[in-house]
Amino acid sequence: MLPISGHHPCLERTRSTPSKATDSLLLDRKSSSFNSLNSPTFQQPYLSVLHPRALLFLSLLCLQVVLFVVARSLLISLSFPRGRHHFPAPLTASVPAAATADNLTAASTDTAECSSGRVYVYELPKFFNREIIEQCDNLNPWGSRCDALANDGFGPPATGLDGLVPREVAPAWFWTDQFVLEIIFHNRMLKHRCRTTDPEKARGFYIPFYAGLEVGKYLWTNSTDADRDRHCGMVLRWVQEQEYFKRSYGWDHFISMARITWDFRRTKDDDWGSSCIYLPGMRNITRLLIERNPWDYFDVGVPYPTAFHPRSDSDVIAWQDHVRTRHRNTLFCFAGATRRTINIDFRGLLLDQCREAGDSCRAVNCAGSRCLNGTSAILETFLDSKFCLQPRGDSFTRRSIFDCLVAGSIPVLFWKRTAYFQYEWFLPKEKESYSVYIDRNEVKNGTLIKEVLERFSDEDVRRMREKVIEYIPKFVYAMKEEGLEGYKDAFDVAIDGVLRRFKEQEEWGFKWR
Repeated sequence: MLPISGHHPCLERTRSTPSKATDSLLLDRKSSSFNSLNSPTFQQPYLSVLHPRALLFLSLLCLQVVLFVVARSLLISLSFPRGRHHFPAPLTASVPAAATADNLTAASTDTAECSSGRVYVYELPKFFNREIIEQCDNLNPWGSRCDALANDGFGPPATGLDGLVPREVAPAWFWTDQFVLEIIFHNRMLKHRCRTTDPEKARGFYIPFYAGLEVGKYLWTNSTDADRDRHCGMVLRWVQEQEYFKRSYGWDHFISMARITWDFRRTKDDDWGSSCIYLPGMRNITRLLIERNPWDYFDVGVPYPTAFHPRSDSDVIAWQDHVRTRHRNTLFCFAGATRRTINIDFRGLLLDQCREAGDSCRAVNCAGSRCLNGTSAILETFLDSKFCLQPRGDSFTRRSIFDCLVAGSIPVLFWKRTAYFQYEWFLPKEKESYSVYIDRNEVKNGTLIKEVLERFSDEDVRRMREKVIEYIPKFVYAMKEEGLEGYKDAFDVAIDGVLRRFKEQEEWGFKWR
């Protein structure tokens, strides 16, 4: 388990640990107990008729009650300084599937499924989410993003998939943008089976702020630090005013942020990105990101959105059968573009090896925006290949990993931070059961990828592909807001993991109620 403090000392600026107030309170409890037990008043019995052991027991019991009341009062009172209310308090919205006489069976099943707790969704002012979508024409400097955000964030329906996707599954395919996680999570959270409109019954609190969409329009323009931090700062000030945030210091709150963590970790003025993760109030909030900082306990990596959004269990089964029986003519493939500005570009080495491998390798040139949000050429390449090469992208991860997995191709990784240290909740624990790892330095020193992959027998390949196919539901985001019936998709796995984490924190002693 990573340290609760979250940050690696060599990578992050020194900051106070998130549980400082809690640690101080625990020290106060211990000190108070020690002093009370050794005080002359405690050592002198009040009632001579009581046996000394009985007196000791009663005194200790009374002391524990007093300390509990005092500690609880301190936890409630130790909160962020109260300031002006920038926005109204959260509203109460309706939630489906109330436990009435007509659905008692469903309600009991729902209770079992929500054994880790329920989630309360803050109703933020629309300025922080829905209005951002309404301004889709202004979300980047190169043009409108309205098409990319259409269909509840799934984007335009995918075309040109004849022969690649079974006809009955084709309506579940969209050219989905990789940065729409916040829209998908917000829509699904509103209909989640474990949602509650009573915050007293909630174990987790979801903050539906579209941080990634908002900051995206400032990243490639001549914007100021204040521009990039403004919305996040406003949201955090609003959240800190809420009763349930003050109660826990944010330990039971979470947010989805539809970009890589480094876009929210500006440490110097005029540097890249926002400083959202470093702003007051964010420290203890669990953050769901498409790429996490492995040294930060509060970052959780979740899958990039892909083009496949199953409507039902039958869509999942049909697609799994399709990729299982697909005839694959190519040993391995690579979809990507070189980085000419980088000295000894690793992608260039992979493309060189792909060309030298002849018919054993197939490459897709993704220079410019040719592969933006997926193409039929990429899907066909992955479907026809036993293995797919997955170097790091502009950061350590890339969406292509999940495009590859959904196509039933076996990923070949060169950095452990590309997947192994990112998506632990979603990938098999046995790394060799679904992937191949070749250290990048071995490739730089002359190791031939073709020779490494040819060592795997047909049975090895079949076994690894079957593991990938088994996990496909965990890599995709279902189309239905209520989710799938017999499978847990990426959203379900993420929310279950967050609630399980909050439950474990309470069991460890981080109790704030």
